[in-house]
Amino acid sequence: MEFGLVLQTDPPAADVVALMRRAEEAGFRHGWTFDSAVLWQEPFVIHSQILARTERMRVGPMVTHPGTRALEVTASTFATLNEMFGPRTVCGIGRGDSAVRVTGGAPCTLAALGDAIDVIRDLAEGREALVRGVPVRLPWVRDGALPVWMAAYGPKALALAGQRADGFILQLADPFLTEWMVRAFRDAARAAGRDPDALTICVAAPAYVTADDSPAALAHAREQCRWFGGMVGNHVADLVRRYGPDSGLVPGELTAYVERRAGYDYAHHGRSGHPDAAFVPDGIVDRFCVLGPPEAHVARMRRLRDLGVDQFAVYAMHDAKEATIDAYGAHVIPALDAGQLSSRVV
Repeated sequence: MEFGLVLQTDPPAADVVALMRRAEEAGFRHGWTFDSAVLWQEPFVIHSQILARTERMRVGPMVTHPGTRALEVTASTFATLNEMFGPRTVCGIGRGDSAVRVTGGAPCTLAALGDAIDVIRDLAEGREALVRGVPVRLPWVRDGALPVWMAAYGPKALALAGQRADGFILQLADPFLTEWMVRAFRDAARAAGRDPDALTICVAAPAYVTADDSPAALAHAREQCRWFGGMVGNHVADLVRRYGPDSGLVPGELTAYVERRAGYDYAHHGRSGHPDAAFVPDGIVDRFCVLGPPEAHVARMRRLRDLGVDQFAVYAMHDAKEATIDAYGAHVIPALDAGQLSSRVV
């Protein structure tokens, strides 16, 4: 099992780069950032600096989307980074949330997302693709390689990820929901004639390491991570609108908690203390995030690994970024050595 670190690109950018270097030294192998041009600094500029100042870390957005960047520009950016630093990028992609909604837009359709996956990967790897009906190729790309991992929650999105993407990003760390979604993703891949074992599964969620499991320590950790339930709630609310609360197509464990959701202010997106996350109950924070002393994190990682998860990406949007990175490097990553065997969901 590998580990990644997810950061927002708040200024100063040098701090983001320094945290990624610290993470690589601790054993993290992937560095991820949000991609929302209004709310944070431009991620790909910072990605180039992370790549220049690390040796093995792979970088990418979690997640980009077709809504604010032309597909050929996205592909060219990835291909340029790979030409400069070797094949060390991953394109995390989804329908879009903060980046489009903060400017009055809406997430793209799944059809547009599927096309974007194919076009970005083909162009970045040197193949021809249709861009707005015109055949396009990046003639300078040689031996390009760009895995594209898709974020998904609902049944149609999970099916698309299994059919088209090289990996699946699930933004929550609940074992029950992970098992359900991983199975759906792998079943879709198998139905499309693909080998599910050749695809990557990445779970991403806040992790907060405490000194002990005292009520006070856990309460503080919950308040630092409650924002995540609000962020996930944006996507869950979309699912409820699309399928209805009682469709049976999406587990109630995922959708029930958004009944009390009243609204969402993107000015506080992804930040502890988010005023619109008060509706998120403690139980959801505990299920969706990973909180507690190191042994609690090790136990959750082992459960996720046994469900087929290849990477856990730590959202570090709280008041203990450095301490969490260091604790994972000292206690969690060594316990989840990639060479250990695991049983996988099939």
